[in-house]
Amino acid sequence: MDDSQPETSPKPTGEIPVDAPESFREHDAAERAALLKELRQTIDRLEGDVAARGDLKLLSRTLKELRYAFQVFRPYRMIRKVTVFGSARTSPDHPDYKLSVQFGRRLATAGWMVVTGAGGGIMEGAHVGAGLSMSMGVNILLPFEQEANFVIQGDQKLVTFRYFFTRKLMFVKEVHAVVLFPGGFGTMDELFEVLTLIQTGKRDVIPIVLVEAPGERYWTAWLEFIRAQLLGRQLISPPDLSLFRITDNVDEAVAEIQRFYSVYDSMRFIRDKLVLRLRDVPSDELLERLNVEFASLVASGKIERVPTHPHEYDESEIRHLPRIAFHFNRRETGRLRQLIDVLNMELAAANPDEED
Repeated sequence: MDDSQPETSPKPTGEIPVDAPESFREHDAAERAALLKELRQTIDRLEGDVAARGDLKLLSRTLKELRYAFQVFRPYRMIRKVTVFGSARTSPDHPDYKLSVQFGRRLATAGWMVVTGAGGGIMEGAHVGAGLSMSMGVNILLPFEQEANFVIQGDQKLVTFRYFFTRKLMFVKEVHAVVLFPGGFGTMDELFEVLTLIQTGKRDVIPIVLVEAPGERYWTAWLEFIRAQLLGRQLISPPDLSLFRITDNVDEAVAEIQRFYSVYDSMRFIRDKLVLRLRDVPSDELLERLNVEFASLVASGKIERVPTHPHEYDESEIRHLPRIAFHFNRRETGRLRQLIDVLNMELAAANPDEED
């Protein structure tokens, strides 16, 4: 991130809702003050450690990059976003590029913002389809290949990073879906990174869609390797294959993302329970089925409806949503994805008029 980059606009608004009770406001203010104090104490300890100049430089640049990136993304956090990965070397006349344009256009039309690495190839195609107003970019300083594409260049929604690890954080932290087109080492790196984060519970479950042109067999061949070498050697579990979908059709890619959020909205750990926020109330019969079919996910107790917890007061836009919660074993994320799929299928089928 270039320190000379202009401050982003629109300015972020406060995160605490106006109707929040005073007790929540006091708790939030105290927690913020404690975290800031902890940051300052860490800086003081660095001085006491006589930290190396190079280490201090890395920490300083990292904090600056993330602070600026958080500021850029914050005004748009209530808008759903998809990260699109793929090769920077794909030419505009290639079928993959054309598919990325179609995909970006379809998601932007549906109200989603499209986040890419801001380069050429697939990244450019997705931004061309989405248009400037619905595009965000997280660029990286490289000696080759990575100038910002003509769509996002110079825009206030573009952040340029020095470090891959800070850039990777924004690719995954701020989005609600990930779509990958064919690419090189970088694309594979991003795919395995997001799969690992979700599989290990370091990132909430989100849809991951792998798109290839008809007859191309890029991801199809990749899946054959995954099945033969990872699943075949029992290095992953069969439910882990539920964490992603492969398609050669843009309509199917879009439908997969929209279907994931047709009833399911989001999740949050509150103390020792995983809370799933939904757009409809599951029946007693459905809850009974979930408790039988997904019993292995529950460390203790059962899956049950719960009210909104006071700790969720900072999420005013979804405070009204129905919820279910359970003590998740934090291991079987593939099965958790399958549970979300069942919720979406059963509740959407029961109330077809309420789908987005």
